[in-house]
Amino acid sequence: MTQRKRLSNTPSSSQSGRQPSTVLPQEDDDEATFTQPSTSQVQRGLEKLTPAQVDQKTAEVVQFFLVKDQKKIPVRRADLVKHVVKEYRNIYPEILKRAARTFDQVFGLKLVEIDAKNHTYILINKLEAAERASPINSPTNPKMGLLFVILSVIFMKGGVVRENLIWSTLKKLRVDPGERHEEFGDVKRVVTDEFVRQRYLEYVRIPHTEPIEHEFRWGQRAEVEVSKAKILEFMGQLHEQDPQSWSQQYREAHSTSSSQASTSSHR
Repeated sequence: MTQRKRLSNTPSSSQSGRQPSTVLPQEDDDEATFTQPSTSQVQRGLEKLTPAQVDQKTAEVVQFFLVKDQKKIPVRRADLVKHVVKEYRNIYPEILKRAARTFDQVFGLKLVEIDAKNHTYILINKLEAAERASPINSPTNPKMGLLFVILSVIFMKGGVVRENLIWSTLKKLRVDPGERHEEFGDVKRVVTDEFVRQRYLEYVRIPHTEPIEHEFRWGQRAEVEVSKAKILEFMGQLHEQDPQSWSQQYREAHSTSSSQASTSSHR
C-alpha cells in the first residue's frame, strides 16, 4: 500500500502538550469489521473442521509470520485474517495460540503483541528476551549498527530528537543522508521508511513548522527488543564514563528493563 495517513500518537513525557502524528502506512477497514470470536464460537468452529485442516491453517500462519520476520515487518491481525486465516476466522484465537506454541517449541521464538490497539505482532528470540541481549544491542550487521546509533542518540537526548540532529550525527560517522551509501543505499529511505515500517522508529511531523520538520522517537518494536541498559553501557564505554553518571537515563534504563523482560504474548 502506497497511501499514507497520519495516526494520532501519544507524546513523550519530554514533549508536554504536543500531540503530533506518526507517518505510517494506510490501514484498511478489515480490523474494524473483525470481531474476536468467543470461546464458545471457537469451540463450535473447531467441531466443524478436521485436525488436519486446523494444522494446515496454523502452518500457513506460521509461514506468513516467518516470511514477514525476515524483513522485520510487524504483522497486523487484520492482514493475517484477510490474507491467511480467511474463512477460518471463527477459530482465529485457536490458530494464533497454536502458531505461538509452534514458534516457542520449534523455532525458539516468542510471539509478542506490540500494539494492543491495532493488534500488531512481532517475533523475538526467546533467549534474547530472557537475557536482554538483542542483536540490536550487539549489532552483527551494518544496518543494525546504523539503527543502534540512532536509537542511542534518541535515548540519550531524552526520548525524542529533531531529525537534523540525527542527520548531523550520521554525517560525523561518514554516513551522509544526502548521498547514496555503499552499504545502505538510500540512507534517508532506510531510516525514515524501512526502520519506521519495521516499528523500530517513529518519524513524527512537528506541527506548525515551516519548512516542515520531523522528529524521531523509539518505535514499538525497539521498546520490546532493545535494552536501554545495554545502550547506556555502550555509551559509558564510548565516553569512558560510569553509566550512572547519566542519572536520568540510568533510572529509566533500569526501571524499564524489568517491564521489558516481563512482556508476554497476547491472544
